Amino acid sequence: MERARSGHIDAYEELVRRNQDVAVRTAYLATGDAETAHDAAQSGFVKAFYALRRFRAGAPFRPWLLKIVANEARNQARSARRRTTHELQLDEGRRWDDAAPSPEMAALAALDREALLAAVNRLPGRDRQAIAFRYFLQLSEEEMAAALGCARGTVKSRLSRALERLRQTLANEGEHEGKGHR
Repeated sequence: MERARSGHIDAYEELVRRNQDVAVRTAYLATGDAETAHDAAQSGFVKAFYALRRFRAGAPFRPWLLKIVANEARNQARSARRRTTHELQLDEGRRWDDAAPSPEMAALAALDREALLAAVNRLPGRDRQAIAFRYFLQLSEEEMAAALGCARGTVKSRLSRALERLRQTLANEGEHEGKGHR
């Protein structure tokens, strides 16, 4: 980071490579559109580059960058006046050398994942963002606080409320499915 701040382009390119995927996923949460998310992430990286001199030495880079990317994505989404469903993709979390699940387990996991993603997508934007930052992007509470521009305690309460709403959404859907099969 210090090399990038002092003007070494190759150092900044390395920061871009390390954070590109999470930046695009962050932008996608705000835009719901893959192409717009890539554009917003790219614009965010450019804005971050020009703002490097204002970056506080010793602070973590990723939350600072994600805040810039999230703001850029929101601005692009707002200017385009789009309202789309946000599709999140879960990282399966399997290593390359893990054994493949049985076809039955893979099918059940896919159904569970689809139901969870659908429920998350029906949550209000703030709840969806809190859950996505923590569980899909795997940001720490500190990183979330920096990216969202709020206190760590606020992150905890937002996340707690969002998870409760998600539980309620899933429970309501379970009740509806049970009534439909009787």
